[in-house]
Amino acid sequence: MSHSKIDIAFIRWSWMRAILHQGWWLVTSLYLVTIGHLTPSQLIYIGVAQGIVSLLFEIPAGVIADTFSRKWSLVLSQVLMGIAMLLTGLATSFPHLVATQMLWGISWSFASGADVALVTDELNEPLRIASVLTKTARAQLSGAALGIIALGSFAWATTLSTAMISAGILMMLLGLYIVFQFHEKRFVPIREQHWSASWELFKKGLSLVKKSRAILVIFMATFLVNGASDAARLFPKQLVTIGFPDSITPIAWLTGLGIVTLLAGIPALKILEARAHEANIARRNYVFACTIGAAGLLLLAFAPNVIMGSVGILLVSGIAMPITRTMASIQVNNISTDNVRATVHSFLAQAEYLGEIVCGLAIGLLAHATNLPYALAGAAALLITTAILMMR
Repeated sequence: MSHSKIDIAFIRWSWMRAILHQGWWLVTSLYLVTIGHLTPSQLIYIGVAQGIVSLLFEIPAGVIADTFSRKWSLVLSQVLMGIAMLLTGLATSFPHLVATQMLWGISWSFASGADVALVTDELNEPLRIASVLTKTARAQLSGAALGIIALGSFAWATTLSTAMISAGILMMLLGLYIVFQFHEKRFVPIREQHWSASWELFKKGLSLVKKSRAILVIFMATFLVNGASDAARLFPKQLVTIGFPDSITPIAWLTGLGIVTLLAGIPALKILEARAHEANIARRNYVFACTIGAAGLLLLAFAPNVIMGSVGILLVSGIAMPITRTMASIQVNNISTDNVRATVHSFLAQAEYLGEIVCGLAIGLLAHATNLPYALAGAAALLITTAILMMR
């Protein structure tokens, strides 16, 4: 495959993975509430447990990708992800669901740094990579919308469990696309003294982060935003508490809401694409996204009906989160160097997981001590804090 085609293959793979991932998660979010009967605090604690194992595996996974192979790290991620998705559809008890979600977290650690590092290095066109990553984010949103329709309809026609298991099998098979369509022509694996070389890459990546105030600010913002985003596990529970119309089933409502939410993010990212590489513009966009997200969380927390609650979810998941994640990835990618790019992206992912653990645990405790609306309001406070941080 020529270097000019790696971006196309990468975008297509991201699109297909989003179909399976987001469609599966829609069904799973309802499965955890209606079949697993998890409480609000248990929903958050699952995210905390997932974050802990992801945190432990993230840096080793990034260093392995920089040392051995980014491509085969992605293949391993696909296999583990598919297994976790399949097993979740077979689990019903809280401990078993925690275990499957921990495996799910481990699977993402092998992809979070390797994917962007691979396409950046193989494309080898620094001026184009921000555009490619933004197009990828838009492709993921359109793929997610398609996945929600497909798997939501499949779950409605069969069962939630059947849809989840089927998505897991297809996710494993998607690894074959990476095997045959992704090439590593510019990447040079380290053939000797693997562990000492890996340690050197880790130190170089850490040194780069310490010297860059911009990266440190992004990491702190990511920590807070991802902690707030952990509240997304509470969204279906809050809508169920508010109450759906009698004429519409919960899976149908969530499917429709998911589609509208994802489609809303596509034009938002399109607007950002042209100047996504400019640091000042990116910072202002980040502040805007956090403000919109905080408003959405507060609207959902105190919504008088399911329609207003759904509008709140649209603001958070459709606009705020896609913008913040894309901006963070682009800015870190611009500052990182080729030899430690996957490692530095793994550091970014660690900030995400730390946010899930620390802030997510705080939200879970708040939900347990008070109620669901106050937990959502706490998540909104995290986004407001992030906006203030990025304005300084």
